[in-house]
Amino acid sequence: MADQHTTEAAAQPHLKSRQASSASSISFASESSFGDKPEWFTKDTSVQYQKTSAEVDPAVGFFYTSRTLTILGVMLLSLVYVAMTPELDDTMTNVKIGVVASIGVFCVFGMLQFRDSLLLRPHPALWRVVLSLGVVYQLFLVFLLFQNKHDARRFFTYLDPSLGIPLPEKSYGDACELTYDNVVSQVFDEFVLAHALGWFCKALILRDYTFCWILSVMFEVMEYSLSHQLNNFDECWWDHWILDVLICNWLGMYLGVKTCEYFEMKQYSWQGLAEIPTFRGKMKRSIAQFTPKSWTKFEWDMTKSFKSYCTVLFVLTMFLICELNAFYLKTLLWIPPAHSINVIRILLYFMFGIPGVREAYQYFHDVNCKRIGPQAWLLIGNIATEVLIVCKFGQGEFPNPAPKEIVYFWVVFLSLLTAFPIYQFFLLPKLQDKSKGKLKAQ
Repeated sequence: MADQHTTEAAAQPHLKSRQASSASSISFASESSFGDKPEWFTKDTSVQYQKTSAEVDPAVGFFYTSRTLTILGVMLLSLVYVAMTPELDDTMTNVKIGVVASIGVFCVFGMLQFRDSLLLRPHPALWRVVLSLGVVYQLFLVFLLFQNKHDARRFFTYLDPSLGIPLPEKSYGDACELTYDNVVSQVFDEFVLAHALGWFCKALILRDYTFCWILSVMFEVMEYSLSHQLNNFDECWWDHWILDVLICNWLGMYLGVKTCEYFEMKQYSWQGLAEIPTFRGKMKRSIAQFTPKSWTKFEWDMTKSFKSYCTVLFVLTMFLICELNAFYLKTLLWIPPAHSINVIRILLYFMFGIPGVREAYQYFHDVNCKRIGPQAWLLIGNIATEVLIVCKFGQGEFPNPAPKEIVYFWVVFLSLLTAFPIYQFFLLPKLQDKSKGKLKAQ
């Protein structure tokens, strides 16, 4: 009897584990048994994790309850409705509707079945949809990679017949005198506001003032370095350093960092709607659902260790490449800067970057994180695939060689980037140990 009770007791945890796994695979959950960390954070598994009792609020319980079959039924009924509507004679319209519907169905599947990220607000399902869109964008990039640039340009004419025309050459460095007319023409350019808004978003993603400043300066350096290839990078000195860096970029990153500081200092106390007596309190709690559940301050600590140094260089490089890809892709594919396709790409990367950088930071700085998150993995894949497209389509498009001073600058700069960690993390500790040994000997 004792052996039987022992066997049953030993089997109970496994039974509970199987039951939890079965329930979690269809759960609309938001937290795991590891606190706020999903299971991929600590082990290799594709099973969704369960919600905890802290998230069970009767007033909003509907949104955190498994609704997979209900959503499947609604989706199928929507497809039945579309299938029964009269057919359109316009082939192009039918194709566009079919593609959009296919993406929508895939996003619904991803919302229900993909793994969660580290972000919980306003709902984990939102970030699963973002992951789904990342997969769709990656598939589109792979498709584009296997085309030649002429067919790729023609493909975009199916999306918008006005495309497929070479872009006019536009340079910002033709009139660099500090006159009223020249300054006003640059200040009221359509991209000035976009600069500030873009850096506000970058600050929310990176959560570090110094990192943003380094990125801001480095992008202007990249513009100087690549102005022989793209005329858009040919700007006046005051446009580079005053209008861009000191005004637009600084304003955006300042507001973004202040927003991060607000979330960092905020006292987080999540009370259920049913427990809030006043209507005003319920409204404030509902709006607060669209703010972070908690806030993690990013401390990149570039000079703390060799790993941190390499991490910062990697993240910085990926950000710069992502920015440069936007300019090269629009030039090679003949898509005007203000076109909706470019705007959609920027918005997508903002949504990809929020969970992607969060997961990358956790992976690089937390020893308990055993594998990189899906959002970060896909973000790196998207940027790298864009680079391959630019390299393939850019063959023969940029015949002008780089000026010698640019080559010399990068040789010196890369040499310093290599020499600094060798001295800081390998030679300096040995010298310090030797000096300590001499002091002890004396």
